[in-house]
Amino acid sequence: MKLLLSLCCALLIIVPAVFAQEDAEGCKDSTLITRMVGSKIASCDNKEFDQVTFALGQDAQGNDKTKVAEGEVHTWDYTTREGVSEIQVLRNIEAALKRAGFTIDYENSPQQLTAHKGNVWYGLDNRGSYYDQTIVMEKAMEQEITAGDLSAELNKSGHVAVYGIHFDTGKATIQPDSEAVLQQIVDLMQQNPALKLRVEGHTDNQGAAAANQTLSERRAQAVVAWLTSHGVAASRLTAKGFGASKPIAENATEDGRAKNRRVELVKQ
Repeated sequence: MKLLLSLCCALLIIVPAVFAQEDAEGCKDSTLITRMVGSKIASCDNKEFDQVTFALGQDAQGNDKTKVAEGEVHTWDYTTREGVSEIQVLRNIEAALKRAGFTIDYENSPQQLTAHKGNVWYGLDNRGSYYDQTIVMEKAMEQEITAGDLSAELNKSGHVAVYGIHFDTGKATIQPDSEAVLQQIVDLMQQNPALKLRVEGHTDNQGAAAANQTLSERRAQAVVAWLTSHGVAASRLTAKGFGASKPIAENATEDGRAKNRRVELVKQ
């Protein structure tokens, strides 16, 4: 299981091999934080992308505060040795997280704890005789598309939003992890030799309108430049930026703004 290899391990205590042999099949400790001695993993789960809500206490008006984290999600259900108390589990994990450089964001002693370090969020649900821990590595959803998907949507509606093309913040520099999606557009053009596309750039409403307009145009042009450098004839492509003028979601939330920051392909 690939998890947080770049982070310092925060081991609670070295675990004898005898305990590991009792774990549920396929389950291993996180490299971030491991079990208390005498515990075993009753179950575990790993998801490439999911959403988890972490408790952050209450605001001044008594309303619950939460953190919604999306990304790679890993969960463990541990059973502890006889005689372990809730506060014993909480204090051990709290100390281990602090040693690893985490910030404790919320604690409802002895049952709940929320902490984070950078884009990594940790949650504890503790009952002493057993406890659950959840780790989320925040990341944007990577759109999984094929040339066939793009073609079907273009034939259906004449346009398709593409979210797998990533740029450096505030720039038109295409990030390397965008190449798989861009290659699908190349494949689309190769499979449909008569197809012509307008590549549109769109932003959210954060920042000055004029700057967003310019940025969206530069990003659309960058996509066209990438496609032409990979075999698509320039005569089949045009680029246009619309800034924040054509939102498809509310800009009041991060989720909505993420949907508005997009590249669209429009059939010509």
